[in-house]
Amino acid sequence: MYSVEDAAKMVKELNYTKFDASVDLAVRLGVDPRKANQMVRGVVTLPHGTGKTKKVLVLCTPDKEQEAKDAGADWVGLDEYIDKIQKEGWTEMDVVITMPSVMAKVGRLGKVLGPRGLMPNPKTGTVTTDIAKAVEDVKAGKIDFKVDKTGIIHAAVGKVSFDSKKIFENAHEVLLTIYKLKPSASKGTYFKSIYMSSTMSPGIQIDPKSFS
Repeated sequence: MYSVEDAAKMVKELNYTKFDASVDLAVRLGVDPRKANQMVRGVVTLPHGTGKTKKVLVLCTPDKEQEAKDAGADWVGLDEYIDKIQKEGWTEMDVVITMPSVMAKVGRLGKVLGPRGLMPNPKTGTVTTDIAKAVEDVKAGKIDFKVDKTGIIHAAVGKVSFDSKKIFENAHEVLLTIYKLKPSASKGTYFKSIYMSSTMSPGIQIDPKSFS
């Protein structure tokens, strides 16, 4: 097993793709995600971003539209985009941000957005009255994560073109955030295993003791 720092160097050496592959963490936790008091989910702003510019859709009232556009949102509106998603199954966006006052309308999109992990949620900061800050955070490299039903969290921590120090610092920030979110109901070993890999590379096992 390797330290996070060593893994960040190795993942660059083990990359055999021609394209700029994504670097990902797979963290297996000692939790039972079926139990509400052991659900681990959170948000983290990566110090160096993900290397991918996320496309943001803002669903808001007309008085907030300019604020959203100025902050860098890719699409801004309400009813026309709700119709487009409902009727055409449109999901070109990476993140959907909305405000509490229109959640009743946005809630109808659950069937389309839910399975793709795009449904806005107050816990991840995507249902908010401060639309501009939410858009800026996403554009700056904020990611949200949650443990899946098998007890694993997947998170992108950069691209193989990043220097190893940036990959290390991004990965360290994610792992530290997950560590701080340990549910009190989780007994025994919290970090069961941690792997770092690029899109096509083998996984590099990280020693949980190297950072916690």
